[in-house]
Amino acid sequence: MQRSSEAAPAATPEQLAAVDAAIERLSPERGACLPILHAIQDALGFVPAEAVPRIAAALNVSRADVHGVLTYYHDFRTAPPGRRVLKLCRAEACQAVGCERLERHVRERHGAALGETSRDRALTAEAVYCLGNCALGPSVLLDGRLYGRVTPERLDALLAEGTDR
Repeated sequence: MQRSSEAAPAATPEQLAAVDAAIERLSPERGACLPILHAIQDALGFVPAEAVPRIAAALNVSRADVHGVLTYYHDFRTAPPGRRVLKLCRAEACQAVGCERLERHVRERHGAALGETSRDRALTAEAVYCLGNCALGPSVLLDGRLYGRVTPERLDALLAEGTDR
């Protein structure tokens, strides 16, 4: 799960409406906790803290149960991500071809250590442990799109392409 040095802001009424819509739509399903959390994150980019008691009440489970699911899975965020989301492969194949250099570059040049968002909120960097692109490492997933043979220079170019987002 994404670490944040700042507390997440309170959810807006619009965000709470999206939370409530996901709960209403999915709570009748068996095992609805994960689908609800995914729907909320798909809609908002993160799961606000205010969602936990609402989900718990709808599913008749404890807040601790919902919190446990939310924090167990690394893909869930409890704070809004940066404008761009970079997932850097840290698996053995990518390590063998220099993902540590890429990780250092992201931290030093873009101000986002893995698991964090840069101060300017431009970039959230996350570690993943295989993108299934082993022959083309180091690999990254940038805003949901897979790239292989990524160098620091290529990463800078990819990030620059999307600065108008």
